[in-house]
Amino acid sequence: MPAVKRRTLLQALPAAAFLPESVWGASQQDNANPKTASTVVYELRVYHAAPGKLGELLARFRDHTIKIFDRHGIKSVAYWTPVEEPQKSNTLFYILQHPSREEGAANWKSFQDDPEWKSVKEKSEANGKLVEKIDSTFLVLTDFSPRLP
Repeated sequence: MPAVKRRTLLQALPAAAFLPESVWGASQQDNANPKTASTVVYELRVYHAAPGKLGELLARFRDHTIKIFDRHGIKSVAYWTPVEEPQKSNTLFYILQHPSREEGAANWKSFQDDPEWKSVKEKSEANGKLVEKIDSTFLVLTDFSPRLP
């Protein structure tokens, strides 16, 4: 397992304040019995929007991205924006659920190759890129996390 960079860890920590207990409890993993352990993984994504572009980024997700995610098997868990500066005006946090790490990678590839996505991205970035940086962390829940129904 690669070492976690201090900066990446510190940037991800504020996200925990926005995560409801149900997200942490969404595991279907059973560490006590590896034969029945689920391979479900969650992906925490943090988008650092270009200055003044958060509204356009949110509109792109609202109007297009989530629908295209659905078509490619990328399940949205929840989306958040911070309530305080400096992150309030330029950051989007969200969590996705993937059946496995491998299926997540395959789904992302099919999403990125989707002609509709390419068109939406190009049109939305006609006046400049919407995102300066994306942080992505794949997670599995602990064996003591509450379960979702």
